[in-house]
Amino acid sequence: MSLTYIHACICIHVSVLLAFGSFHGRCIARTRYICKRRSLILCQVGNLSVSQLCQPPRVITAVNGQLPGPAIHAREGDTVVVHLVNQSPYNITIHWHGIFQRGTPWADGPAMVTQCPVKPGGNYTYRFNATAQEGTLWWHAHISFLRATVYGALVLRPRAGADAYPFPKPHAEETVVLGEWWNDNVYDLQQMAFLTGLPARSADAYTINGKPGDLYNCSDGNQTYRFQVRSNETYLLRIINAALNTPLFFKVANHSFTVVGADAAYTTPYETDVVVVAPGQTVDALMVAARAGGRYYMAASPYDSAIPQGPPFSDTTATAVVEYLGSDTDPTTPPTLPPRPEVNDTATAFRFLSNLTALVRPGQPTVPLSVDTRMFVTVGLGVSDCQPTQLLCNRSATVFSSSMNNASFVLPAPGKPSMLQAHYGGDGETAGVYTRDFPDRPPLVFDYTADASDTAALQYTAKSTRVRTLRFNQTVEMVLQNTRLIARESHPMHLHGFNFYVLAQGFGNYDEATATPRFNLVNPQERNTVAVPTGGWAVIRFLANNPGMWFMHCHFDNHLDLGLAMVFEVPDGPTPETSVPPPPADLPQC
Repeated sequence: MSLTYIHACICIHVSVLLAFGSFHGRCIARTRYICKRRSLILCQVGNLSVSQLCQPPRVITAVNGQLPGPAIHAREGDTVVVHLVNQSPYNITIHWHGIFQRGTPWADGPAMVTQCPVKPGGNYTYRFNATAQEGTLWWHAHISFLRATVYGALVLRPRAGADAYPFPKPHAEETVVLGEWWNDNVYDLQQMAFLTGLPARSADAYTINGKPGDLYNCSDGNQTYRFQVRSNETYLLRIINAALNTPLFFKVANHSFTVVGADAAYTTPYETDVVVVAPGQTVDALMVAARAGGRYYMAASPYDSAIPQGPPFSDTTATAVVEYLGSDTDPTTPPTLPPRPEVNDTATAFRFLSNLTALVRPGQPTVPLSVDTRMFVTVGLGVSDCQPTQLLCNRSATVFSSSMNNASFVLPAPGKPSMLQAHYGGDGETAGVYTRDFPDRPPLVFDYTADASDTAALQYTAKSTRVRTLRFNQTVEMVLQNTRLIARESHPMHLHGFNFYVLAQGFGNYDEATATPRFNLVNPQERNTVAVPTGGWAVIRFLANNPGMWFMHCHFDNHLDLGLAMVFEVPDGPTPETSVPPPPADLPQC
């Protein structure tokens, strides 16, 4: 087993210190450094000052002074160790999105769920194993809106290297991280949204590898990412949607893709000319550089699923340029732009997201066929009373909220420990940190996708910190039913600590009699984040074989802040290996 060391600092208004250690003889970030096996190199960098869209330079919170942050590359079976030093003025945590964290729940990262935040000037060492996972994942801040700039790729290759891919070995690989950019300070943006009880405004631009591209006003070639290819060679694109609130369509002009993985799980090869990625999701896709030469736009454009139309959003397109090496094309020739789907093209989004299937391989886990617990969970928007700390809230009226089964989630109150600390310490319910009464059904059965005016009386939801306690190793099946109490919208639901199988998806109200015969129990796609269709439903199934406290939430940060979340509590199994270990000595305290 190799050991990957990566020391990172979160920085703003200060210099940062970043050290990379050994991984199979090299260290990898956005800038690549070559080092000896098991050696330790030290990289000292300054603040990341960014000027985009004709705005004055501003300093953002970033890792290693990079946007995106450094990519972490490991092989299946490796142990990854990240020493985090927080030199920013903000509390910070890092979530390793999609990592199971079996035996290492203290490293999962969501603030106040598995750990208290790392305070300014503090530090914490994350240690976890990349076991039984191959493909593209990512890491990001898991507190306030800081993940708008604190994120990066986490690439897990087969233990035997690229020759062990279950698809033709590509000539090269390229990580493509899609994001959103605000001209404002994102921490202040989130704080104002909370204080007023209103959703934060939409982004000023979308980005590809941190750059918006030259289709935006006041943006030029210096703010455009370039990807160079050779004719007739095959490239593995590792596509990550790190945007806070927007699903994205992804295309490359005059090129097509073969999807071979999603959320670090291999898929049956799927041919398409458009990739759809919801926030939190990843897609691995092969692209053949099948042109003789030329310049082509890589484009990321928004999918707005809200009905009726939600708050104004950025109907714009981020671009990068695919350039053929050796081409005699004039470098000043404008690249070819691909036709993009309409912003509300739900048919295209659903076709892509529902058509993927798992690549079944010998010796790999398959979908559990028996079910111990069935849950029917509504997800959607509603209204709540102002919270005491929402100082600018209009207390004569309700404010936007969101919920699962009419329970709008709030993190433990100030002064309380994290939920995992309370769980490990004895009884988090007795300690007043959470209650074990998250319901398996909504409190009322109604027409979930009816016009909002017909269900106005059902919009109210109270705030609470409710968990669903499972038995170790039981199989859970969840129907995730979208509602239209305010508006119907696709919600990317992410589960920490597990992958799940997506058995079926559809529109309208879930009907067990018609949906069950459609369940794919042979090769359903395996995910950690499912985009529940707008005005529809998705059925997922997972095995609760990982003890700890595991967050499940919408990966729209606006909706997470409004309460679209819950927590699964999984008790210890029968052996030390299936039990939550003691907390590490440097675990941050609240």
